[in-house]
Amino acid sequence: MSNAPDINRAPVTPVRVVIALCLVAPFVALLWVGSYAKVDPTFIGIPFFYWYQMLWVIVSTALTMIAYRLWQRDQHARTTRAQDGGASK
Repeated sequence: MSNAPDINRAPVTPVRVVIALCLVAPFVALLWVGSYAKVDPTFIGIPFFYWYQMLWVIVSTALTMIAYRLWQRDQHARTTRAQDGGASK
């Protein structure tokens, strides 16, 4: 028998995978500089390199908001299941 404490880890669900993808996507898109390190196409005179990054500010905000809403919904569902006595481990 082990003396290690029981760790009740939350299961990996499809909702949590979507949350992780929403939070990781901006990092991948912006750290892969080779994909957007160019001048063309320009947008209202702004080189692609700059407007692509500014576009990701808006996209990142939307993805973070979606992840937060999904997280809230997931937590609410888990507490509801726990209160009903149907919480699965």
